[in-house]
Amino acid sequence: MKCPVTTLDSKKSGDIELDESVFGLPLRSDILARMVNYQLAKRRAGTHKVKTRGEISGSTRKLFRQKGTGNARVGSARTTQRRGGATVFGPVVRDHAHGLTKKVRKLALKTALSAKVAEGKLVVLDKTDVKAGKTSDLAKKFDALGWTSVLVIDGEAVNESFARAARNLPQVDVLPQQGANVYDILRRDTVVLTKDAVQALEARLK
Repeated sequence: MKCPVTTLDSKKSGDIELDESVFGLPLRSDILARMVNYQLAKRRAGTHKVKTRGEISGSTRKLFRQKGTGNARVGSARTTQRRGGATVFGPVVRDHAHGLTKKVRKLALKTALSAKVAEGKLVVLDKTDVKAGKTSDLAKKFDALGWTSVLVIDGEAVNESFARAARNLPQVDVLPQQGANVYDILRRDTVVLTKDAVQALEARLK
């Protein structure tokens, strides 16, 4: 499929042919949901922790005799019913990550890119060269292009001056092509790929 190529100055710079096997797949919301859950689960620290009964400090002595006091029978002061006692079945330190096959992960990335193409929210940019890495200059260019929530994916390496200029812009992310992922693609309204990124992604996902 053909896609127009634009510049940062809002001018057309020819067309590019997008591979149907990467950018023309049908929407699979189930695959996208699985991939987003996989990514978010890997990000979780898993450092939540409560003390179990064996970790509470204190004596295990029976507080008072079993019979004759008129009170309910009580054992250790570390039981869960008492103030300062243990927690039953509480969270412990663990890894929340789960597995997802490489085939499904690759399909999810292609599906996310295809969904943006179908919505008309994927833009191909000629290059990310900016003369001065100033945020104000880049913000004016983005306003002219109508980009408010945008993910920019560059080639093998991100242009340093462009990344510096975009650093303080809200809702703007800049990634190299190897950092392209489903979650970041879906959380931004517009996805911008440079021509180098298109070639690299096609070679990686075919």
